[in-house]
Amino acid sequence: MYEYLFQKLKSSPFRSKFKLSSEDLIYIQKKGIDVIRQHARDFVRTRLAPAFPSNDGKQTPMRGHPIFKAQHATACCCRGCLYKWHQIPQGRSLSTQEQDYIVDILMQWLELQTKQLSAPQKQNSSSVF
Repeated sequence: MYEYLFQKLKSSPFRSKFKLSSEDLIYIQKKGIDVIRQHARDFVRTRLAPAFPSNDGKQTPMRGHPIFKAQHATACCCRGCLYKWHQIPQGRSLSTQEQDYIVDILMQWLELQTKQLSAPQKQNSSSVF
């Protein structure tokens, strides 16, 4: 669905270095994809949606949750990156549609990463999606 965006992100040395770890995959499987999606919604709503997020540019940790990695990998980590990569203007609150768009991108990145991590073990495990 976002093939062009993901191709563009792959060309960025910074964005392309983010990958899920096996621990992240276990966390996703343990919590379930619906819970992870809710975490994504909550992080986007509280950390990105305000017109002037607290600590903007530094509000998304580099690790600690699979969604944080997804945010950096997809340039959905701060309002500056959202503007640069997704043309979502700064200085105003994000609409519900914009928040849904961001969550969709994060979840698709997680799905792609999960498939890549699971590929060698395909016969032994199933995808979380």
